[in-house]
Amino acid sequence: MESVLDYLLTEPPGAPVDSVTAAWAGHRAVAVRFAAPVDAAIAGGFAADRLGYAFLSGYQEALRTLLPELPAEDAVAVSATEAGGAHPSAIRTALTEHDGAATISGTKTFTTLGSLARRLLVVASAGVADDGRNILRAALVETSAPGVAVTDLPAPPFAPEIPHATVTFTDAPATVLPGDGYTDFLKPFRTIEDVHVLAAALGWLVRVARESSWPRPVLQRLLALVAAVRGLDLDQPGSPGVHVALGGVFEEFGRVVDELAPLWRTADPVARDRWERDRPLFGTAGRVRAQRLATAWRAVGFDTETTG
Repeated sequence: MESVLDYLLTEPPGAPVDSVTAAWAGHRAVAVRFAAPVDAAIAGGFAADRLGYAFLSGYQEALRTLLPELPAEDAVAVSATEAGGAHPSAIRTALTEHDGAATISGTKTFTTLGSLARRLLVVASAGVADDGRNILRAALVETSAPGVAVTDLPAPPFAPEIPHATVTFTDAPATVLPGDGYTDFLKPFRTIEDVHVLAAALGWLVRVARESSWPRPVLQRLLALVAAVRGLDLDQPGSPGVHVALGGVFEEFGRVVDELAPLWRTADPVARDRWERDRPLFGTAGRVRAQRLATAWRAVGFDTETTG
């Protein structure tokens, strides 16, 4: 396998694509060249002609870090959010097991890439524990299965190329995964997704820098950030140290983005306009990341009021 850092500096940028389906095909063609999902995310981001499609690469490779057994050719989506949100106590979609078979019923109100996905990683309730806690399980459901209805939502104001959907399950057949649906799947995925989407976005920014002939030190800083993201220990996504380090990487990324602002005038106008439109993508999980960072500092004995 080749070095993804060399790839970023030497690979010719790919051609523009005109659909999320084409972007997924392009990502698959690049991803097979790299063994590690984070490297595939970085390379996929570089191959993307816009931030939305870089997000696609990061999101899909995050899922392959969480579930390495997923088929490479199948797009997958996490289906967790309901009318009351994605907090464990808000999950009402029900998992029923009987005679060795499992079915899922309920509605997920916001599933990113739902209409592209062949499989959904569904977080559902298997009942209530004696202490009142919602018992969550994770299961894989094929979108083509009977009892699954996927309805696209209106395009969001940023990264509108990435579809989101409502998914309704009516006794849909499911393959239940071992472990707790929250602690083993949904919670770690949030961290893993942050890492891989940031990795893909950095790959895309390297592409912009090269196409725009930005100064060599810019490429150096971007590749240094790529190296930092690759160095995060995703074998332990719940580790306080990982969250503290990830917080530092995001802070440095924010500084680099701010310092790049004057250079965008030399970029392709279409790319510049898309960047201004799509930048809010990085803020969608900002509050949750901040909470995780504060929790991580407390876990290692630091007062968060004095560490900023």
